[in-house]
Amino acid sequence: MLKYIKNELFMEKVSLLKLAKKYDTPLYVYSKGKIESNFNLYKKSFKSIDSIICYAVKANSNHGILKILANLGAGADVVSGGELYRVLKAGISSQKIVYSGVGKTSSEIEFALKSNILMFNVESFEEVQQINKTAQKLKTKARISFRVNPNVDPHTHKHITTGKFGSKFGIMYEDAFELYMKANKMKNIEIVGIDSHIGSQLLDITPYKLAAEKISKLIDKLEENKINIKYIDIGGGLGIKYTDTDKPQHPLNLRKAVMSIYSKYKNKTIIVEPGRSIVGDAGILLGQVIYRKTTGSKNFIITNVAMNDLIRPALYDSYHNILPVKKTSKNRQIADIVGPICETGDYIAKDRSFPIIEKEEYIAIESAGAYGRAMASQYNSRPRGAELLVDGSKVTVIRKAETIQDLMSKEI
Repeated sequence: MLKYIKNELFMEKVSLLKLAKKYDTPLYVYSKGKIESNFNLYKKSFKSIDSIICYAVKANSNHGILKILANLGAGADVVSGGELYRVLKAGISSQKIVYSGVGKTSSEIEFALKSNILMFNVESFEEVQQINKTAQKLKTKARISFRVNPNVDPHTHKHITTGKFGSKFGIMYEDAFELYMKANKMKNIEIVGIDSHIGSQLLDITPYKLAAEKISKLIDKLEENKINIKYIDIGGGLGIKYTDTDKPQHPLNLRKAVMSIYSKYKNKTIIVEPGRSIVGDAGILLGQVIYRKTTGSKNFIITNVAMNDLIRPALYDSYHNILPVKKTSKNRQIADIVGPICETGDYIAKDRSFPIIEKEEYIAIESAGAYGRAMASQYNSRPRGAELLVDGSKVTVIRKAETIQDLMSKEI
């Protein structure tokens, strides 16, 4: 996807230097080919079984990207009414949409029911009561699964661990059977599935299998009590390569792991919810060096990419590889690569060995396609940059850059 041609960095057949100069920075750039190939890996890996690949929209909800995935036959995992609105506008079938999240409001539930989504992944008993109440008002039945917390350690960052006790997500495994039985008595509820999502950026398949073993026991108990499970939602969370030591798992390995447990079930559909592994390594963030300085023994490369553009390093202390858009020097220095925001936590990299780069030169931050622009803000009243889609030699603007005037467009 990225390669140097005559010391200049290209995405597919497009010069990133030319894009930076034409569209200004900070600038998100995505590879259509990489998004398609990432999704097709899942499609191919799960094609031998009845399955739905539901893209986790929270990773990147840009309409242009959702349209690509809709054209590939993707479903969607949404966590808000806004995400539901986006995926419907993109043309994703309502019967391929699952609605997750711990805090669905009554208006969001009503919107989802009127949209005839496939099912809600329910995360508390009060939530299923609210869904039942709203469905009764609309004189319909709501299809649900419970998101069950299997208490499996995914060995990832604490902020993206969701399947252990103490997490706000899901219902405790020990409570699940009783809640299923209670929900089964509600007149406007139809139980159709079971869900378990244990975390994000997983580089080990073993936790998926451990979760499947526990969920399988629960399915057996439910079906012994005449509660038929049609959909088994295994969640998402496969990791991508951020560092040289990261070794991402192939989706085929995920399928093999869970189907070693679930293959005994017939006439059930497996739902997978990949997000980061679809768009994460398909996107980069371009920025420009504003100043350089040395404070004591510390070198700083000050760029126009800030924590409002990419919050992952500040929020998760995450690592992103950074490349000079134009190779100009073989000499390197140890430096902090930081942004202009008035926060000590505003950084992209700390104590990073980086080629000596001149003022006004450009950098490319890799693996920024997931939880980058989707989590961006206008902190410090900084307009957010544009988003571009590269398809071979073709470049499409899929979101215009904000202007200073946009900052106050909704204020009174």
